[in-house]
Amino acid sequence: MLEATNIDLYYGAAQALRGISLKAEPGKVTCVLGRNGVGKSSLLRALVGQQPVKNGTITFEGKDITRLSTVERARSGIAYVPQGREIFPLLTVQENLETGFAPLPRDQREIPDDVFSLFPVLQSMLGRRGGDLSGGQQQQLAIGRALTMRPRLLLLDEPTEGIQPSIIKDIGRAIDYLRSLKEMAIILVEQYLDFAQELGDHLVVMDRGAIVYQSDKANLDEGALKRALAI
Repeated sequence: MLEATNIDLYYGAAQALRGISLKAEPGKVTCVLGRNGVGKSSLLRALVGQQPVKNGTITFEGKDITRLSTVERARSGIAYVPQGREIFPLLTVQENLETGFAPLPRDQREIPDDVFSLFPVLQSMLGRRGGDLSGGQQQQLAIGRALTMRPRLLLLDEPTEGIQPSIIKDIGRAIDYLRSLKEMAIILVEQYLDFAQELGDHLVVMDRGAIVYQSDKANLDEGALKRALAI
């Protein structure tokens, strides 16, 4: 589905990613862990094209997308839920969801039923402005907007950050359901180890822009994982 191979990313003279290689497969969740500032968000920005990589390649469904724009990647089926949600506070919930129509052909421009079955609160608030929602509801809206794009790859950047426990559970159930469909690959950047271990089929730990540990769930060495997170 998606494969990044030896990608390097720089902000000016500062190197943010160092030889990162990563895969994401349909029906599986790849969790990226690490402390603040180790390059997790930079990795997602590289994958969606917000930041160009200096070296390495990114392929999606067998096609080299390394030099494609963010818009072209969205049209190819990649959706991104950024850290901080970045909804439109003055637009209604329905209008926010409909911004996900942008990369879709006209005959697909309708909100999927799954958005409201996973996050029923959104259906009851369609006429409310996004800025009037709680932080947890805004996070659900941001994920719902991404799902409106009907993605085949979903990138989530710390969706549990600052969210109340009940909505964290709702988000976890939503990710689990999307995985069960086996149609979508999911990359989840997360700081909560328990949440990542519960959902992740493959766990990756980053430090200083590089991957320092990775394992699939079946072969996970918890001691090695925790040592990598403590670096």
